[in-house]
Amino acid sequence: MAISSAAFNTLCNIVGENNCSRLTEDQVCYAYDATRRFYPPEAVVFPKDAGEVSAILRLANEYGFPVTPRGAGSGMSGGSLPVEGGVAMVMTRFNRILSIDTDNLVASVQPGVITGHFQKAVEKKGLFYPPDPSSAEFSSLGGNLAECAGGARAVKYGVTRDYVLGMEVVLPTGEIVRFGVNTAKGVVGYDLARLVVGSEGTLGVITEITLRLLPLPETSMTVMAICDKMEAAAECVAEIIRKGIVPRAMEYMDNAAIRCVERHLGTGLPVDAAAILLIEVDGRPSEAEFLSQRIVSVLEAYPGVKSRIAESAEEAARFWKARKSISPALRAYGTGKMNEDIVVPRSRMPEMVSRIRELGEKTGLTLVSFGHAGDGNIHFNVMFDKDDARQEALALEVVNAVFDYTLALGGTISGEHGVGIAKAPYMEKEISGEVIALMKRIKKAFDPAGILNPGKMLL
Repeated sequence: MAISSAAFNTLCNIVGENNCSRLTEDQVCYAYDATRRFYPPEAVVFPKDAGEVSAILRLANEYGFPVTPRGAGSGMSGGSLPVEGGVAMVMTRFNRILSIDTDNLVASVQPGVITGHFQKAVEKKGLFYPPDPSSAEFSSLGGNLAECAGGARAVKYGVTRDYVLGMEVVLPTGEIVRFGVNTAKGVVGYDLARLVVGSEGTLGVITEITLRLLPLPETSMTVMAICDKMEAAAECVAEIIRKGIVPRAMEYMDNAAIRCVERHLGTGLPVDAAAILLIEVDGRPSEAEFLSQRIVSVLEAYPGVKSRIAESAEEAARFWKARKSISPALRAYGTGKMNEDIVVPRSRMPEMVSRIRELGEKTGLTLVSFGHAGDGNIHFNVMFDKDDARQEALALEVVNAVFDYTLALGGTISGEHGVGIAKAPYMEKEISGEVIALMKRIKKAFDPAGILNPGKMLL
């Protein structure tokens, strides 16, 4: 439903004329995310507090226009795109770290705080916020909660939901409520905070977050393994875990990813390697040294695998910069990219890697895989020419085949990117009709008018 002049004028009264726009340039700026799909809103608003968010949502219920909450717009599945027009509610003014409690190891933050900025702020106080998505330098904490972001450290420390204690939320009907607790434990009533994490902005607008922190590890060390076969890299990952070693991070890049990022950054990666593993451990210096040496001994037992420990923090930082730069570098392989993030049990990774290679050979498309090997989360990319309908059709066939094989191995079709609009057509591959119907009833209970972020996840 189009936004009337009366509704727009009221929006301006709520947030102030400087924080409300119908200008074409603003509509364009908030019409896309990392999927590069384009859905312009009719209006853009920048609320500053929960009261303004509440007033906007009450107005949306009165006039029947949709509202799409949005953070930094770095999502990979279209979750923040205003697919039905309406209002883009941009949360960038919610950008304050409200408190860092060093006694109780908790922090209170607003959702527009950039994840990397928050990590640096708590580290200055000797504390640690482990969730570390590759987009940490520009993605916001609210968006991380909406998608339940993971990142490289998930293998040891878990994902975003494991650090959310509580939150202030504005319901789609305008009520301002608190879910969860400010304490280490709390089991009174349903865990609605955990329900909201990963709900992609469809159940409420998060306006304040209480996060759990950890003591900052004293040091970290990085091991690089260079493998002559992709399957060997996958087998090394499984063997390290079997030996009882749980690294802080365990990432991999296949040859296509290595070549692409090396062309992009020139960090000195071995472009003839079939795969690279980056394995990071942390703890006290003696502990990190011991774990690094154990990992090297495991790797050296495999023919065709060479390893070394980064000689300095600067060298380790170069390795990790290369890993985090893969996704933006991939456009060199084609004008079109289908970016998926499947997860399989670690022990089934060699099979999944082999299947991806077979599909590349069969279709002739460039398939690039990299990601969080430590928890079986494979970022799998199909590169194609957007102007070639045959290639695009082949790319869709590959995605379908990979999803089917992922599920056959006991995996899931999304580990951290979410569903949004990109994966909504595939949900029924994994989730039964009965469970989807239950999800729709939950959505209806939170949002009876269907005004909050419609067209996402539950089609």
